[in-house]
Amino acid sequence: MRVEKLKAAYDVEIQNVHFPLHPDTPMEGKSLEELFAGRDYDPEAMYQRMKGLMDEEGLPYAQRTHTYNSRLAQELGKWADTQQGGDAIHMKLYQAYFVDQKNIADIDLLVSIAESVGLDGTAARDVLENRTFKDAVDADWAKSQGYGVTGVPTYVADGQGVVGAQPYDVLVQFMDAVGAARAE
Repeated sequence: MRVEKLKAAYDVEIQNVHFPLHPDTPMEGKSLEELFAGRDYDPEAMYQRMKGLMDEEGLPYAQRTHTYNSRLAQELGKWADTQQGGDAIHMKLYQAYFVDQKNIADIDLLVSIAESVGLDGTAARDVLENRTFKDAVDADWAKSQGYGVTGVPTYVADGQGVVGAQPYDVLVQFMDAVGAARAE
C-alpha cells in the first residue's frame, strides 16, 4: 500500500485524522441512489473508477448499493489506535464497509470486528455505548475542516495538501515538496 511505502521511504509519522463523510447519513444507512439524488450520478462509472483505484492498491472492493454512517466506526478506530495492535482494525473496518457491505454503524458488528483483531470486546462495547472517544473524533473533524479537507483520502503536511487516491509517484513528489527527510 502507498502509505506503507511512504513510511518506509521517508522519515515521517503518518497520523489518521477522521473526516465527516456524509455525517447526516442515518444509522440504518441509505441507498447510494438516495444519497446522490439530483446529482449527475452514474453508479456503474463510480464503481468502475473506484474498483480501478482499489485494484491498483491491491485492495478488494465490491459494488456497493448503500452508504452507512461511519461515526461510531471512527470512534472505535480512534480508541483502537490507543490499544496494542489496534491499528489492524482499520483494514477490518474497510473490509466490512467496502467489501462486505456491512452497516458499520451497528454496535454489535463493530464489537465483533474489534474482537477479530484481538481487542477486548467488552472494552470496545463500552467505548461505543458511552461514546468515550466522541470528543477525540470531534477534534479530528474540526482539524479536517481547518485543513480544508473535502474528500478522502487527503494528505496534509507543512500547510500543503494532496486530495484523493493519488498514484505513489504523486505522493513522493508531495513528500519531496514539503521537505520530508528520506529514510536511511
